[in-house]
Amino acid sequence: MRKAEIKYNDRTAGWLTQDEDGYHFVYDSTYLVSQNPEVVSLTLPLQEAEYSSKVLFPFFDGLIPEGWLLDIAEKNWKLNPRDRMGLLMACCKDCIGAVSVYPVKEEE
Repeated sequence: MRKAEIKYNDRTAGWLTQDEDGYHFVYDSTYLVSQNPEVVSLTLPLQEAEYSSKVLFPFFDGLIPEGWLLDIAEKNWKLNPRDRMGLLMACCKDCIGAVSVYPVKEEE
């Protein structure tokens, strides 16, 4: 399983995970009760329940760079272009806009 912390304006908004069943996004419970929580995406409204999908949610997939910038990332970090979660975690720590993605190291 791979996990990423999703931040909205430097506040932990939620958690994105990938496992054998697909992708899962859940808003952080502290974020939901904080003052003025914002949605990460209009396609992922604020709710306590987890979102699940067999493919990476379109919003997160859209954060991944394209074209020459993606080519540079793939070559420099030796990333598989079909590993969307890997690309998201490697390339989206400093995105344009309010949302950023930080890999979470699983404790062994």
